[in-house]
Amino acid sequence: MSVGTSGTQSALRAHDVRSAPAPRHAELGIDPDDLPDGLVIADERGRVICFNAAAVRITATPAAEALGHPLDRALPLEDLEGRRWWQLTDPYGGLAIRNGQPERNLLLPGGREVLVRARYLRVRPTGPVRRVVVSLRDTEARRRTERNHAELIAIVAHELRSPLTSVKGFTATLLAKWERFTDDQKKLMLETVDADADRVTRLIAELLDISRIDSGRLEVRRQPVDIGAAVGRHIQAYVAAGQAADRFLLRIGQPLPDLWADPDKVDQVLSNLLENAVRHGEGTVTIDVGPAPSPREGEDACTSVTVSDEGPGIPEESMNRVFTRFWRGSKRGGTGLGLYIVKGIVEAHGGTITVGRAPEGGARFRFTLPVGTPAYLL
Repeated sequence: MSVGTSGTQSALRAHDVRSAPAPRHAELGIDPDDLPDGLVIADERGRVICFNAAAVRITATPAAEALGHPLDRALPLEDLEGRRWWQLTDPYGGLAIRNGQPERNLLLPGGREVLVRARYLRVRPTGPVRRVVVSLRDTEARRRTERNHAELIAIVAHELRSPLTSVKGFTATLLAKWERFTDDQKKLMLETVDADADRVTRLIAELLDISRIDSGRLEVRRQPVDIGAAVGRHIQAYVAAGQAADRFLLRIGQPLPDLWADPDKVDQVLSNLLENAVRHGEGTVTIDVGPAPSPREGEDACTSVTVSDEGPGIPEESMNRVFTRFWRGSKRGGTGLGLYIVKGIVEAHGGTITVGRAPEGGARFRFTLPVGTPAYLL
C-alpha cells in the first residue's frame, strides 16, 4: 500500500497547489487505509494511484493487481442491466461540466453488489479531469436493514391476519344471522371481537413505538410515579384474570426516592416484563423494587426494579440478543418486539436494563430509572 499512499498524497498535493489551500487532513497525516470506506483514485491518464485497504476488502482484489492499471480493469463495474459502468459514464471524455456520479448500486465480477460514488477533480471548471475519486461501500448493512424491514412486514401481516379474520368472521355472522343467536352467544362473539380489536390496537402501538425509538423521537412526559403501587396494580390484574395470588412476591425496599417518569411508559415496561415472567417462566414471580446508587457521581439515587422467575431461564448464548428485534426465545408466538421496545423506553428515560439468571435459575430482568426531577422543581 505504500505505493498507493505516497502516490495519492503527491497527487492530492499537486491538485491542491493549483486549486486551493492544503486541506486540514493533510496536516493530520491521515492514511487512506484508515478510511472506513473503499477509496480508489485514478490519475489524469486513468491509471489507479490509490487502492486502500477497504477497497481491497470490498472488491477482493489485491492492491498490487490494481495499482498502476487502468481504472476500468482495476474496478470492472457493471450496472444492474449488465452494462459496463465506465463506458457509460466516460469520466475523462464525457461532458466537461460533469463533476461526478451519484451513489448507486453496481456489480463487481461474480455479481456482488457495492455502493459506488465518483467525483471528478478538475484544475478549473470545464477543464480536463485530473483525478477520478471513487468511494466504495459494502451493501451488507443496507441488506440487513432491508431484511429487517421485510421480516417486520411479514410478522406484522401475520399477527394482523388472525384477529382481523376473527373480527370479520364474527361481525359477518352476526349481521347475517342476528336473530338465530341467543343474547349470551351474541355477547360472547362481541367480547371476542372486542379482544381482537384490542390486540390490533396493541400491535399498531408497538409499530409506532418502534418508529419513534428508531428515529429518536420517543417522547417522555415526566410525572410523579409510585412505582410500588404500579407493580401492585399489575399483580392485581393477573390475580383477577385467574393467576394464583401466591405466585407473586413483591418486595419494596425503603426509602424509595421520588420518581419522575412517564407513567404510561413505565406501565408498558412493567406489563411486558411481568407477562414474560408469567407466560415463559415458572414458579414464583418475584418483583424487587428499591433504591439504587446512580452510575453518575453526584446525582441522586435511582429506582431499581427487578423481575425474576423460577423457570428454565434464557440460554447463555441468547443473552446478548434478548433486546434485539424479533427475539422470541425457544417459544414461538408474539412479534418479538416487546423487549426491544422496553429497552428503548428505559433508555429514553436515561436508565439502563440488563438480563441475567435469577438465583432460582430463571430469567432476571433489572432496570433502573433516574429520579429525573424536573429542573423547575430543583
